[in-house]
Amino acid sequence: MSAKHPVIAVTGSSGAGTSTVKTAFEHVFFREKVNASVVEGDSFHRYDRAEMKAAMKSEEEKGNLNFSHFGPRANDFEALERLFSSYGASGTGKRRYYLHNDEECDEHNARLGTNLNPGQFTPLEDLPEGSDLLFYEGLHGGVVCADCNVAQWVDLLIGVVPIVNLEWIQKIHRDKNMRGYSEEAIVDTILRRMYDYVHYITPQFSRTDINFQRVPLVDTSNPFIARDIPTADESMVIIRFRDPKKFETDFPHLLSMLHGSFMSRRNDIVVPGGKMGFAIELLLTPIIHNLVENSRKMKNS
Repeated sequence: MSAKHPVIAVTGSSGAGTSTVKTAFEHVFFREKVNASVVEGDSFHRYDRAEMKAAMKSEEEKGNLNFSHFGPRANDFEALERLFSSYGASGTGKRRYYLHNDEECDEHNARLGTNLNPGQFTPLEDLPEGSDLLFYEGLHGGVVCADCNVAQWVDLLIGVVPIVNLEWIQKIHRDKNMRGYSEEAIVDTILRRMYDYVHYITPQFSRTDINFQRVPLVDTSNPFIARDIPTADESMVIIRFRDPKKFETDFPHLLSMLHGSFMSRRNDIVVPGGKMGFAIELLLTPIIHNLVENSRKMKNS
């Protein structure tokens, strides 16, 4: 961890909805005039799209049916840890981008003068100088394994953890409607990832400072036949603080500002799903403000 060069990580599984939290952070950064260096978790995959398909086929031929983007063999956790460590020490490091689609290819090819295709990585580049903090969003912001400990370098670790059936519903609808995958292929992916999900994704949420868990108030007992995703208004969000004293969380203030909220445990507040974005911004703004102010004071001292 580093008070001078803070690292913030938002971590969640595929289909968890980390983009909602990322948007809330962007709003806070804008209002607080925070210059953040943004790093995407997909950029730490070990293989590009074509290489991943070949590696997966090779592993299946060896009898390994659990090779997935969730685990260490398909990711460069050591590079992620080096980046967090380097940024915390000096505010520097290198990043690249994984290109998901044609729009991202057009953007980065124009910027770099390259001719890259979807599924490939951009070349490594130095992070911009003079940023206030590093912001990571992806699968492994709090991962710990035999050869790495990414979590130890993170100053604020956020988990986005809908109950698993809702997570699967969101993934199925996203991959089917936005990426054109068949339902059978999506279910195969879920099954293949299960070992790594249990051993590398889930344990992170015991290390997070704050978890946001969306719980639907409608029946999601069979996520594989759900016709639609439960809406925010059909949900409640449980916000869990591992140590409320760490950020001096003011629960009475949060309860007064979030109509319909209540405390379910001494460190859990429950808010209506439609207020999730507002709740995130409300509780994160003072935390980020203090992190950045302390950082700037140290840099100017």
